[in-house]
Amino acid sequence: MSQLTVYQYPKCGTCRNAVKWLQNEGHDLTLRHIKDEPPTPEELSFLFEKSGLELKKFFNTSGEVYKQMGLKDKLKDLSVEEQIKLLSSNGMLIKRPIVSDGEHVTVGFKEEMFENAWKL
Repeated sequence: MSQLTVYQYPKCGTCRNAVKWLQNEGHDLTLRHIKDEPPTPEELSFLFEKSGLELKKFFNTSGEVYKQMGLKDKLKDLSVEEQIKLLSSNGMLIKRPIVSDGEHVTVGFKEEMFENAWKL
């Protein structure tokens, strides 16, 4: 049984589906409400490093906050540190769910990706 941390937004259908999938696999989950308790810059740096993904994959590009802030055009001018600070300042900017066991990290939910990453 592995312990996973899931950064999620309870009202998000994708997050609920991901949590259900992980529970059905038998994972022990620690759920973090991404809006009420967003990851710190240190946590995000760690997740980003472990994910192997581009940092822009961590942004919720379809979210209202992202659009209101006009980040589509601004991100390319920000350093990695500035982007991480921005993400940690507002959990609604972060693509969700983020799942981590401390070694591996996935961002978003696609069943095939979860099969590869989290199948027990």
